[in-house]
Amino acid sequence: MEEITYDKTYREHTLIRVLGMTSLTILILAGVAGAAPFAYVTNLGDYNQRGYYYDMNYNGTVPTPTVAVIDTATNNVTARVPLGGGWPVGIVVNPAGTKLYVASAAIDVCTVYVIDTAANTVSAKVNIGSSYPSGITVNPAGTRVYVPKQRDNTDISVINTATNTLMAPIIVEQSTHNVAITPDGKKIYVTNFRGNITSVIDAATNKVTGSASVGDSPCGIAVTPDGKKVYITNYNSSTVSVINTATDNVITTVSVGSLPDRVAVTSDGNKVYVAGSSTVSVIDTATDTVIATVPVGTSSREIVISPDGSKVYLGNFYNKSVTVINTKTNTVTATVPVGEWPLGIAVTPDGKKEYVTNAESDNVSVIDTATNTVTATVNAGIYPTGIVIVPLKDSNMTAQSTGTTSNATEDIGVKETNLPSEEINTVELNNSKKNDSESDNGSSSNENESSKNNSTPGFGLLGSLTCLYGGWKLRKK
Repeated sequence: MEEITYDKTYREHTLIRVLGMTSLTILILAGVAGAAPFAYVTNLGDYNQRGYYYDMNYNGTVPTPTVAVIDTATNNVTARVPLGGGWPVGIVVNPAGTKLYVASAAIDVCTVYVIDTAANTVSAKVNIGSSYPSGITVNPAGTRVYVPKQRDNTDISVINTATNTLMAPIIVEQSTHNVAITPDGKKIYVTNFRGNITSVIDAATNKVTGSASVGDSPCGIAVTPDGKKVYITNYNSSTVSVINTATDNVITTVSVGSLPDRVAVTSDGNKVYVAGSSTVSVIDTATDTVIATVPVGTSSREIVISPDGSKVYLGNFYNKSVTVINTKTNTVTATVPVGEWPLGIAVTPDGKKEYVTNAESDNVSVIDTATNTVTATVNAGIYPTGIVIVPLKDSNMTAQSTGTTSNATEDIGVKETNLPSEEINTVELNNSKKNDSESDNGSSSNENESSKNNSTPGFGLLGSLTCLYGGWKLRKK
């Protein structure tokens, strides 16, 4: 009888332990799945190396470019991933959120750095030669990375992401500017800034299958979510060319505001927003006509649509602000002051926060999208430019973070002279920098280098469950 009672008690306690551990495991996984995403920001180095950029004789310490990792739950920098050198000109994340690809320009050797987002370390480096990259794009399957080249270069580097090795280059016209890929991953469209054409590439063979004559100085490019149309901004023509992907012909040309650059399509595919020198033109994709012209700040360098499609965010380069446009009314609902030279913009997947890189201020502004106010300023490093938001592996990646190139640095102070946007001179940037102390004022970030685990939600719930489990066990005794 005593043996039967003992066995029953043992089995009961064992079951309780198993249930408790199973519940804890489920909660741990749930906590990880619900963790806040991270913002990855390219910059030219840490603040203690800033002096190099104020010495025109280059007598200071040569800085090491990094990618700063910002926890969006706390707005703290939790890690810095050092790059080998050069000037980061583009950053993208693969659809799974497991890898980042950073294109870095240098005088001798240009490199694509592959960053493992789980470890926040560089896992591979791909040498793409001495040609200056204009940006970087990853295909929807995450199997290929494309790096267009500027100036006199006629090739696009193609990286096999499984082996992190170069494939045969794609030969196109001079000075490729931006790359866009259809949602099914079958076709690639490339704007050739100097050739006034858009090249069409078969993604399976990496061969050019056609070209469409567009306007003067094509730069920005976007594909509709259904993959049926491509919209190309023609900078010096103040027009947008519309290509039918079934025939790869230009079916219409739309007149828009002056000096159109960036372009974005809403997630429902109904509207296209084109950023010009001081206006945003809104195109109805059903009729390919401009249905609204929205006055904004001067010289927009980035345009992003919120995940739910309700808002458009526009960085105003010379006005130190971000314009917020309501997509239902196509009116400006707010103008948010940020730092100097806002270049990169990224929105969290839940749409609650917007991160803006302020290159000349050496910081990142965090905007609460409900109130349209800056709630934090993060010291991410010297001259932050590109930015992407990386959800966890089981989250859906937005088209904005995988299908567009991040090439904010090549545009600075160039297009106003009607020269190709890639003709950037880094000395110009050196001349414009302020003294060391200005950009540090008003920062609300303590830049602790804690691990990602510090922000994982659900810890309180885990503690509560542990207490409940312990109490239950004591009562059973």
